[in-house]
Amino acid sequence: MMRGRAPPPPTHLRQCWPPPCIDKGREYYLMAPMFRDVLPPPPQLRRDPLRSAAPAASCHCSRNNRSRSVEDQGRVRWQQANSPSPDLTGDFSFNLGGNKENLFRRKSVEDLLAAEDPKESRKSRPGRFPPPRRRAGPAAPSPPRDLENGAGRPKFVAVTSLEDVQAVRCAEFHPSGRFYAVGSNSKTLRICGYPKLNDLREDHQTHQPTVLFKRTKHHKGSIYCMAWTPMGDLMATGSNDKTVKLMRFNAESSNLEGQEIELTMHDGTVRDLCFIEDSSNKSSLLISGGAGDCKIYVTDCATGTPFQALSGHSGHVLSLYTWGGAMFVSGSQDKTVRFWDLRTRGCVNMVTPATAPGNRGSPVAAICVDPSGRLLVSGHEDASCVLYDIRGGRSVQCFKPHTSDVRSIRFSPSAYYLLTGGYDNKLVLTDLQGDLTTPLPSVVVAQHQDKVISGRWHPSEFSFISTGADKMATLWALPPV
Repeated sequence: MMRGRAPPPPTHLRQCWPPPCIDKGREYYLMAPMFRDVLPPPPQLRRDPLRSAAPAASCHCSRNNRSRSVEDQGRVRWQQANSPSPDLTGDFSFNLGGNKENLFRRKSVEDLLAAEDPKESRKSRPGRFPPPRRRAGPAAPSPPRDLENGAGRPKFVAVTSLEDVQAVRCAEFHPSGRFYAVGSNSKTLRICGYPKLNDLREDHQTHQPTVLFKRTKHHKGSIYCMAWTPMGDLMATGSNDKTVKLMRFNAESSNLEGQEIELTMHDGTVRDLCFIEDSSNKSSLLISGGAGDCKIYVTDCATGTPFQALSGHSGHVLSLYTWGGAMFVSGSQDKTVRFWDLRTRGCVNMVTPATAPGNRGSPVAAICVDPSGRLLVSGHEDASCVLYDIRGGRSVQCFKPHTSDVRSIRFSPSAYYLLTGGYDNKLVLTDLQGDLTTPLPSVVVAQHQDKVISGRWHPSEFSFISTGADKMATLWALPPV
């Protein structure tokens, strides 16, 4: 075994993240104003990035009245405010619409990171991450005095909050961004409308979302996971009743339609799901995994028939993720991450992320890959997150944004930031811009009253939804100045 200093990291990881091939999109405008003056916008945004129609009317629904009739009334109002519906067969590109002034004045997450601990902006305590890195360029202007004093610092606000009678395990945005689905331990499935955020303010009063569709006893057990197809026409849910349900979704009526398909190939709790588009047959493939025999099943959505069972994991499959093409990754209780390629019908690589020097890893509870397919991030039960260079085949670094199990991890739409949720009740935003081998600045952006189970980004807006053991599903967003 070779001893001595480790080899330097690959060249592409010593350069600034994210890589050029990632669509910069709207997140460019969330950078601090001082960097907007220095850095030009991405090429695809230089023409007319702010061309948009007038914003539609906001959704107004009662905060306290939870009767079914109010939900029905809210559904009608939401459909009126959001019609006509877009063509869901097209490409869901970033929506840079809304008020031009608000877009350019939207509070920056970089300011948020810098203001997390004003008294320690130039030093760090033991056990804390150092302050945000200075980037090359002209000297940065001093922050506003209110940020120096910690007053008025930017923060995510709770826009809507859906309360259930039991823990809420999962929530997923529709690819169009107009809806999000919520599943809970109470076996209830809801589909809610995404509200307009043009007039969001820091003093916003959290209200209930507009519930467009509700089904009680959707499964015989708790709803553990859910997923939409990239086209948004199909939805799948998994449960501890050992079944997967596959349903067709009509975006115009906001309802599940037709005969649902129930898949019973699993012999344990279904922990996670994801869809892969089969371009050769122009159909969707459903990937599902969980407990029991620890196999990962591939189902043809056109026929509702499982046609492949992938073996390899020796522990429960806790997380699945695909970033396009025929490949996906899985994280397991056996402490390994496996890379699968449906073209080879098997595992093409296996990694055991080291969460501490000399240890044998920790169960992988959450996993994701950036849109370019270069960087994998795994979240572990020992509160660690590991960055892994897929092309170089080596770990970049391990960091601990939480004090307990990391149960959810996702890149922001343009991969500038990483959102993690943990059993310490917190959701943490980590800045990935710059050298990934140096300590990464992190800040707590949201919190639940009990364990956070999942956190998911909106596909284009800088907002996210989180679910927790406190029986809540909350939508968070960053308000304009």
